[in-house]
Amino acid sequence: MAALTAFSKLLGFVREIAMANFFGAGQITDAYVTGQSIPNNLLTALISAAATSFLPIFTKKREQEGEKEANLFTSQLVNSLFIVISVVIVLGLIFSRSLVRFFAPGYDDQTAAITIFFLRFAFFTLFFTVINYIFGAFLHYKNIFLPQVVYGFLQNAILIVFVVLAAKIDYRMLILGPLVGGLAMSIPHITRSVKEGFVYTPSLRTGGAVKEVIALALPIFLGGYVTQINVMVDRILASNLESGSVSALNYATQIINAISALTISIFITLLYPRLNKAYVQEDYAHMSELSEGGIRIISLLAMPFSLGMIFYARPVIGFVFERGAFDSNAALLTSDSLRFYAVGLAFVSVNTLITRIYYSMHDTKTAVKCSALSVGFNIVLNFLLVGPMKHSGLAFATSIAQIIHSGLLIFTFTRRYPRIKLISSWGKLLQLAVFALAAVGSSYILYLFMAARFGSLVSLLSAVLFAVAAYMGLLLGFKVPELRLLKDLVRR
Repeated sequence: MAALTAFSKLLGFVREIAMANFFGAGQITDAYVTGQSIPNNLLTALISAAATSFLPIFTKKREQEGEKEANLFTSQLVNSLFIVISVVIVLGLIFSRSLVRFFAPGYDDQTAAITIFFLRFAFFTLFFTVINYIFGAFLHYKNIFLPQVVYGFLQNAILIVFVVLAAKIDYRMLILGPLVGGLAMSIPHITRSVKEGFVYTPSLRTGGAVKEVIALALPIFLGGYVTQINVMVDRILASNLESGSVSALNYATQIINAISALTISIFITLLYPRLNKAYVQEDYAHMSELSEGGIRIISLLAMPFSLGMIFYARPVIGFVFERGAFDSNAALLTSDSLRFYAVGLAFVSVNTLITRIYYSMHDTKTAVKCSALSVGFNIVLNFLLVGPMKHSGLAFATSIAQIIHSGLLIFTFTRRYPRIKLISSWGKLLQLAVFALAAVGSSYILYLFMAARFGSLVSLLSAVLFAVAAYMGLLLGFKVPELRLLKDLVRR
């Protein structure tokens, strides 16, 4: 799964590199990012919440009532979501101009017009989002994880093709990438689910299980929507800064997301079904083992990446994006954003896992309250930091809020669920942080020494290899138990 995900994310990087090469960080990319993000701000939180709530309820229904009733529940949920999306699309098409003015008030008339064009087509990708989220969760229940990653290959390849076509023919073809790519990913999700036993029922009724999803998903949706509000505030404030600020934040976010997907997200995806089953079976000892081991593994992986992006933000952005229309000014904007986003990378990863632990126990309200508080801090920090730090202040505010979020989640969990251990030894986590800092810090000294003599690329690659070797050497030399936990999880 890690190897396939790595290849998929490599294609994703190629897509972003192509976007940066042909369009840089300016009017078109700002409009494209904003047009794509508005539907996400409006409905992706709802779809994600429904998919997250789907798995524990589907598990219970399948085990207690059988496959036929579980399939009926799945059909009714998908049908209900399609109806909601259809209504939103109609309203979105009518009020697209007002939406752009609201979400990007700083755009001039020409940039706003381009954004409106992208937005009207982007709404239709929500249908594919429902299919991929719900049927992806269905396949996870069946212990099928690898094909979904493979489906992403085709989607990324299609996105790359349309970026190139848009650059050669007409920039408006950019929006065809998400539409065609979403369709290409949805079809195999459906066909594989049918192969695994799913039978569709065209029922418009909302059975008890769907209502249970709504009850369970509502707090998750509110929490996700609170997060979307924060993203919205980021975009609004960034639209009033210099041209390219929205794109710079987006490019930096793509790198952070790619790092998470290649490392942390894989293990959270594998752990979540196990957490659900452990809770249903009331095996709290196993839940503690999964929860605490998961946090330690995620910390082991995320800490060096976080520090690496802080130290190496500028050469990484230069290596990945700086060519063609993506000039040195765009590279500087993006690297500043990446550096400050990276401060919170490890905390984002831990927060994601702890939130999933809450969800597996059907306690969505507590996690949402913590999320809402942290987003409130984030919005306040946005307004405080955007003035002196510009777009970097928006990224730094996000990281500070994630640190606060971690504290809230851990504090509330330990008080509510003392039987389940999240962190039994803070010293072990501190040890991992010291090892990561020693490895990355010493590699950066090597990078500075080599850069003046051998060039940036050779120096960067050499420094990364040195950091990996030093970190692994420290982990093995001090016999850090997290390596064994990681090995055992992969074997299982």
